[in-house]
Amino acid sequence: MEVKIGVQHAPREIVLESGQSGEEIEAAVADALVGKAQLLSLTDEKGRKVLVPADRLAYVEIGEPATRRVGFGAL
Repeated sequence: MEVKIGVQHAPREIVLESGQSGEEIEAAVADALVGKAQLLSLTDEKGRKVLVPADRLAYVEIGEPATRRVGFGAL
């Protein structure tokens, strides 16, 4: 899944491709916002962890995985 995370007082958003399902990501975000977890912790496709303090979350967009295009064909 493609995930975009907006962080307060940061000029750029965090974009990552996660192997987690949309429901797992949504549950992690909900836990962070409710206060069950102080950090939003997500893992990308390469196994790297992304940690964002829950009190600094501005928004989280959960989308479909991006399809990779190969070649120089017309769009």
